Amino acid sequence: MTAPSAAGRPAASGPAPDTAPGPGYAFDNDSVHAAEQHGCLAAAYDTPTTAHLERTGVGPGWHCLEIGAGQGSVAAWLARRVAPSGRVVATDIKPGRIPAVPGLVVLRHDIVRDPLPERAYDLVHARLVLSHLPERRAVLARLLRTLRPGGRIQVDEFDSTHYAALLPADPDSRDLYARFHQAKLSALRASGGEPAWGRDAAADLCAAGFTEVEPVAHTEVWTADSPGARLQAHHTRHLRDRLVAAGMTDDELARVRHLMADPGFRAASCVFYTVQGRRSAD
Repeated sequence: MTAPSAAGRPAASGPAPDTAPGPGYAFDNDSVHAAEQHGCLAAAYDTPTTAHLERTGVGPGWHCLEIGAGQGSVAAWLARRVAPSGRVVATDIKPGRIPAVPGLVVLRHDIVRDPLPERAYDLVHARLVLSHLPERRAVLARLLRTLRPGGRIQVDEFDSTHYAALLPADPDSRDLYARFHQAKLSALRASGGEPAWGRDAAADLCAAGFTEVEPVAHTEVWTADSPGARLQAHHTRHLRDRLVAAGMTDDELARVRHLMADPGFRAASCVFYTVQGRRSAD
């Protein structure tokens, strides 16, 4: 996807990117920003994620697969739920941030290319992973096969096209906030992702052969203290090179951070979808 033109806009200040950002996962687990990224995600979304996982009935003896475990907060929660007789396999391309927890097996694994056992798991969970993979529909088919008959899947994803600055009413601030989000959408799509995929996830699970598919949408109003708002401010740093390539300037990114730190700041969150499904009992 071609980044929006910066014609007529000020040139980016500060150091230029060492290399132009290219395709590939936008949020590197080895980045100096990764710990803050995972901390914000856990604070903002672990509660709804684990509440829905609990409703699957996951408990002692279950075998679970956590795809793209990141810093491992959800994988560790699952390991505690399935103890002492169950097991959780947590995978990531760069799994170094996943903690050592009893009952938790950590694997370096590429969900697109590396083999998966068939009929091996009672529960598969993936949060904010598949939207970054152009091969997401093929991956869903693989996840169906790795579940045991009757096994459950939960996919948590964003529709990041849903956003709006609610306060302040200053038109310039509203425009800046909108341009930041448009630049972020362009940056994520340029890296091969689809930031709106959350709204299509349920239909894609059905198409992959899952049954009993049920989507639930979560939204909230962000304030300056909200973990979700802190995550957006964090993205001005973590995605800085990609956002500059999409037309933002360092001065504009600093203004976005200042806007979101204002105690009067209010914005509609993106939509966080939790989608559950089941492999048929065959």
